[in-house]
Amino acid sequence: MTLHKYWSSACPKYLMRSACTTSKYRRIGRWEREEVFDRVQQHLDQMADAGRIRRQTVEHTFATLKAWMGATHFLTKTLPRVRTEMSLHVLAYNLKRVMQMMGVRLLIQALRAC
Repeated sequence: MTLHKYWSSACPKYLMRSACTTSKYRRIGRWEREEVFDRVQQHLDQMADAGRIRRQTVEHTFATLKAWMGATHFLTKTLPRVRTEMSLHVLAYNLKRVMQMMGVRLLIQALRAC
């Protein structure tokens, strides 16, 4: 990741500097691929409700998983084991949802067909 830092030499002469920064010079940091963030922000500005809809969709899943896991969120330690444990929780969640939508019989038929 490459970060570019810019120091503006015009800042000390700028009349509105106090609204911009409290330091003597304003430092601006830009990532080499900052245009990616700019495009995403532009896309989000056009779709104002996207964040709200995504939160509603995702929050239910994580709230359910958190309730299943209880107060001790993960029973294992180390990242690979926690990843495995989380994958099992997500698999169980997805299977439960499929059973609710399709029914157990159709799920078993689909699993046998694989």
